[in-house]
Amino acid sequence: MNVLKEIEARGLKAVRFSFADQHGVLRGKTLAAAEVRGALERGVTVTSTLLLKDTSHRTVFAAFTPGGGVGMPELEGAADILMMPDASTFRVLPWAADTGWVLCDLQLQDGRPVPYDSRAVLRSALERLGEDEFIAGLEVEFHVFRVTNANLRPSDAGQPGTPPDVELLTGGYQYLTEQRYDLIDPVVQLLREGLESLGLPLRSFEVEFGPSQFEFTLAPLAGLAGADAMVLLRSAVKQIARRHGYHATFMCRPKLPNVMSSGWHLHQSLAKGGRNAFASEREDLSELGKQYLAGLLAHARAACAFSTPTINGYKRYRPYSLAPDRLIWGKENRGALLRVIGAPGSSATRIENRIGEPAANPYLYFASQIYSGLDGMATRASLPAAADTPYEAKAEMLPRTLAEALAALRSDKVLRQGIGETFVDYYCRLKEAEIARYNLEVSEWEHREYFDLF
Repeated sequence: MNVLKEIEARGLKAVRFSFADQHGVLRGKTLAAAEVRGALERGVTVTSTLLLKDTSHRTVFAAFTPGGGVGMPELEGAADILMMPDASTFRVLPWAADTGWVLCDLQLQDGRPVPYDSRAVLRSALERLGEDEFIAGLEVEFHVFRVTNANLRPSDAGQPGTPPDVELLTGGYQYLTEQRYDLIDPVVQLLREGLESLGLPLRSFEVEFGPSQFEFTLAPLAGLAGADAMVLLRSAVKQIARRHGYHATFMCRPKLPNVMSSGWHLHQSLAKGGRNAFASEREDLSELGKQYLAGLLAHARAACAFSTPTINGYKRYRPYSLAPDRLIWGKENRGALLRVIGAPGSSATRIENRIGEPAANPYLYFASQIYSGLDGMATRASLPAAADTPYEAKAEMLPRTLAEALAALRSDKVLRQGIGETFVDYYCRLKEAEIARYNLEVSEWEHREYFDLF
């Protein structure tokens, strides 16, 4: 795409240059249209400390010490890094007047890649696949509420600040009923129109089981495109909703009465020469697919650190809840961690990983799947028997906390080597800072449990 011609033809006045940070959140700068030509050639500078922040936007590493707190002199003193635009991702934002948008990769000032760029982590994983192509289908649950109080008094500001007060759009608990869907349809239409304008390959729109809970699905996408679509989907949904007085959240389990957990079910397969490498004429899954599946099982505990990267996400793993709680796979079984979908001769054969939370960074989530599957293929790993009773099967349990998942990641040689020692240590440090802040908070449960008793 010729970005400059598109800007001129559309009469755009500004372009947002964005990158997905370590949490999968878009950050960047907005430039006047006249400055775009230079930015396409030379990139756009941003402060390197954006890569050193936890989910409260606090800088975790000592940026003003030698090596910038991460052993990199190039980042000392909050030095600039460069956002280098990927012109193929250019869009015109339908909700922001006269505004374009482009996704960027990160470089150091000397042109070398930034080792903490999660999009680059996925690109390296895709290169390791060689002739195989990673195919991802997105099935994403989230909540949309009506804002009753934005909580924007000065006293509400902070890191983090006070979230908005909200009310429900539906009472929930009527899964897929048309009446409940019709109650959310005005909001679905707003979101659908915006997402269609962005060129996202939408497939379905559903009213989920919980109050004010939605599910959108996208058609399968190859390589980087699936992860790019996820970050764009989340950002677009939140922005469109807020402009119309709604609050959309991809938080796994909001602390609101009767509200249900949201998950992100990742459908995945490999393609080679345009053919599904997981398909088999005689079985539900090819030998290659079985090895890939065995690799996903073997590294699932460590991969949790990327599929479920928040403290909150682990509150979803409950038995008999349509969410997994142990390391098993099943054929068409929604209680299993890994669900095989397909039949002999089916070109749509795939593996659905039901572990993820919708807040996950898709670049890291996808990369963890690829390296896990590649290890299963390289070692020709044998696949254990499928579980018919997913919540009773004798199998190793999923991590119960983010800290447990990080410990599993630190000890997983395959994921450490694939994703990179430097990145894994950096990522764990960020997440451990998040856990440390959480551990210092006095919860409502503690106050209720002990305040009167002792």
